[in-house]
Amino acid sequence: MTSVEQRKMVQRLKQAAGKMSREERAAYEMMAKRDHDDEELDSLTMTKLKQLHAKYFPKHSKDDLEDAWSKLTKGK
Repeated sequence: MTSVEQRKMVQRLKQAAGKMSREERAAYEMMAKRDHDDEELDSLTMTKLKQLHAKYFPKHSKDDLEDAWSKLTKGK
């Protein structure tokens, strides 16, 4: 993962910081400090960053989005 991708993930997780548990928030704050100092994350921390990002910002398939859209527009 590049440093740009890492930075984007950390910035996006800032939006979900209020929803995080105490342990997750502590880990996120440590990652944010290291990102702010332009440090590379080690593999263990990078894995944790990816897990947090996947937990709070899950990827949705095209079918999921189409189903949601059809439910919204069905009543009109």
